[in-house]
Amino acid sequence: MDRVEKLKQFLAANPHDSFIKHALALEHIKAGDDLIAQTLFEEILSTNPAYVGSYYHLAKLLERTGKRQDAIAWYEKGMQQAMKAGDRHALNELRMAYDELNDEY
Repeated sequence: MDRVEKLKQFLAANPHDSFIKHALALEHIKAGDDLIAQTLFEEILSTNPAYVGSYYHLAKLLERTGKRQDAIAWYEKGMQQAMKAGDRHALNELRMAYDELNDEY
């Protein structure tokens, strides 16, 4: 059984587990299923806005698919949540990606 199917089984047993949903989204990115990955990240962040790691990956996906303004908005939301959580590592990672995207234009 491949990783996506295994993660889907785990998610079926634990439908509100952000970690499993995040891992599944990353597997969909690897498989080129960006729309499914985007949907999963957005589900995570709508139900668990404190799940800081998903902001970076969602914004990067949006950036890669040409949705620059959406990416910027998610970076900004992620930075706010990282500050709220006191997660300096995530804040720095989000800020660097945000600054890099803004420097390109």
